[in-house]
Amino acid sequence: MSRGDMAKPLLGHRSMEGDSSSTALSGRTIGVLGSGDFARSLAIRLVCSGFKVVVGSRNPKRKANLFPSAAEVTFQAEAVKKTDVIFVAVFREHYSTLCDLADVLAGKILVDVSNNTEINHHKESNAEYLASLFPACTVVKGFNVLSAWTLQSGARDGNKQVLLCSDNQEAKRTVAEIAQVMGFTPVDMGCMSSACEIENIPLRLLPAWKIPIFLSLGLFLCFFTYNLIRQVIHPYIREQKNKLYKIPIEVVNTTLPCVAYVMLSLVYLPGVVAACSQLYYGTKYRRFPDWLDQWLQHRKQIGLLSFFCAALHAVYSLCLPMRRSHRYQLIEMAVKQAMEKKMNIWVEEEVWRMEIYLSVGIIALGLLSLLAITSLPSIANSLNWREFSFIQSTLGFIALVISTLHTLTYGWSRAFDENQYKFYLPPTYTLTLLVPCTVIIAKVIFILPCIQQRLLRIRRGWEKGRYVKFVLPSATGEFSSGETSSNV
Repeated sequence: MSRGDMAKPLLGHRSMEGDSSSTALSGRTIGVLGSGDFARSLAIRLVCSGFKVVVGSRNPKRKANLFPSAAEVTFQAEAVKKTDVIFVAVFREHYSTLCDLADVLAGKILVDVSNNTEINHHKESNAEYLASLFPACTVVKGFNVLSAWTLQSGARDGNKQVLLCSDNQEAKRTVAEIAQVMGFTPVDMGCMSSACEIENIPLRLLPAWKIPIFLSLGLFLCFFTYNLIRQVIHPYIREQKNKLYKIPIEVVNTTLPCVAYVMLSLVYLPGVVAACSQLYYGTKYRRFPDWLDQWLQHRKQIGLLSFFCAALHAVYSLCLPMRRSHRYQLIEMAVKQAMEKKMNIWVEEEVWRMEIYLSVGIIALGLLSLLAITSLPSIANSLNWREFSFIQSTLGFIALVISTLHTLTYGWSRAFDENQYKFYLPPTYTLTLLVPCTVIIAKVIFILPCIQQRLLRIRRGWEKGRYVKFVLPSATGEFSSGETSSNV
């Protein structure tokens, strides 16, 4: 990306008029120690934000052409002398190479932007280690959660938050003002003891997705094994038919909707459990168990995985007629019909069942798509709380009901057909109905006026057994106080 392309859009939309801190910082000289990718992106971003940048490198002549022409590239000692705020963009193992600059660095603000290769790889954080090497300097941890691409492309195309921590409030405030001028949002994480936590953040791989992913994989393995027994193992043992060809497409396609359906119901089941708990104890101030708290916090991820499985199910279903085995079966059926001289095999009930089944499935997938889209932060931030709650709660419950209709029309009367019970195992879809139907029945019960009003009172602060003060007018016109139970 050229400097001309970057200079135009990054900060053009930000108005600096009336911002005294931004005006005071405009034109300030900022130092960068290092010549790697991050240091290069940081220098470009600082230049585009209106700062004067001086880069300290051990080989300035060889590295000068990598930085924008507006940035001065010189030796480290010369760069340190020209500024009071210095970004240390070198790896932890190279901190010791800066010890020769200890006298020149004294009294300056060092911004540590480094990360580790493993979580809690060292006993102390990189920022604390840097502070121990240069006790005469003030160290601020920050900018490590940003990538080089985010620095180059601008805050609008990446994470806008810059996490900062330091034991010196004034130094932290200075770095926060620099971050604001660069177009980012500084977040104060407290004192230097928070540096270890900040350094661990970029190393975590989808921490909120671990439990939902394991849950979906567990459900997939369970339903896949169940379907494998019914569709492949049973015909091989009982009829000596080889049905192994069904495993890649048909068995997987039977498993995916089961996982999607159950996962969708698991999004709304913890809300039912939480409501039952509040009704039982008569208060909203009793803390939920840890497992329920974790469950409630992972509902977004569970819902997105449900949509993912449903989308895969739709794609697999579209691929079913493309299989060679399906073509062979159609030809075999046509030959058999010709030999039996059957001119019409139209079954009105089956036709209507499939039409309804597919139509309801498409509607359910559309609602799940809407839920998934509104879960994205960029979309959710454009909605107020009532709109977001309506889509995620009301439309989500409607999606669950329609998915139930989709499952019921698929099963139709098969649950009462003894031929469907292979190895005495019921059809797979009957097992998937257990949790969703429980959620739907509970939701219907909560809609009843007597239950709904009590639950609403609890969530507005009413508590069972709590005594509250009230005020009554006396016969003389004065007011007297008394007590009554909130149960009355």
